[in-house]
Amino acid sequence: MAVIVSLIVNGQPRTAEVGPTDTLLDLLRDRFDLTGAKRGCEKGDCGACTVIMDGQAVCSCLVPAPQAEGARILTIEGFAETEEMAAYERAFLAAGAVQCGYCTPGMVLSVKALLDFTPRPTRRQIEEGISGNLCRCTGYRQIVEAVELITDDAEGVPR
Repeated sequence: MAVIVSLIVNGQPRTAEVGPTDTLLDLLRDRFDLTGAKRGCEKGDCGACTVIMDGQAVCSCLVPAPQAEGARILTIEGFAETEEMAAYERAFLAAGAVQCGYCTPGMVLSVKALLDFTPRPTRRQIEEGISGNLCRCTGYRQIVEAVELITDDAEGVPR
């Protein structure tokens, strides 16, 4: 049985009809044409579909769309429109943390969620913060370095 879901996506009120088996990923990609969240494993293992829901990084493939009722969702498209994203872009490029790019939207949003709660994380906290995101290209060292560059940029002080 279909239900109407109303939520805030990238600061804009959105409404759509969803079925009981639809996921937040389906809703974002298929109904709202926000394709930055990628279909990966569809089991919550890879993090390619990561978005920020009510301040927390979540695998959108695991969130039933009806449970998103009233939620505030930030996708990579919405984050890309912010000035904050410029620091992320600079850092990821400088550290060589972007290669094929498939994991990058989910990785960036996981990092944003981490830094929103822990503005100056330790290396271990960074590793834990991105542990739900798989990257086959970089080996993670460059991604951790990019996060350190972001925090350095925000503070204006090298680590």
